[in-house]
Amino acid sequence: MYKKSGNAIFLLNYHLIVVVKYRKPVLTNDVIVNDLKALVLQVAAKHAVEIISQECGEDHIHILFRCKPSCNIPVFVNSIKGYTSRVLREQHSQHIQQQLSGDAFWSPSYFLATAGNVSIDTLRNYIDNQRKDL
Repeated sequence: MYKKSGNAIFLLNYHLIVVVKYRKPVLTNDVIVNDLKALVLQVAAKHAVEIISQECGEDHIHILFRCKPSCNIPVFVNSIKGYTSRVLREQHSQHIQQQLSGDAFWSPSYFLATAGNVSIDTLRNYIDNQRKDL
């Protein structure tokens, strides 16, 4: 479904993966996972980004999102990483401190790809089924 904005017609879908520092299995607690997803939605709303789908593995989160061409994607990704790290460490300090030391929650790098090589439905199905094996 194409979007319109001023003088542009576009369809920009992205697949983002953010990994917990040292790939520690911090995202095994459903309360933390649900809080993380809610925080991602908050950040997305502030950046006018539409979250299509999101789900966690035990040490990472997949986010499928859609945005306007004017979206500053590195700022959006860093906002997700910074805000979720800060809030999750405050709200779930005992569980997180058992797995991670220091102030970092996320690995400094991330994976980002346009959703062009596979259909959006295939990606959505892949992301939606992340927790079924845990």
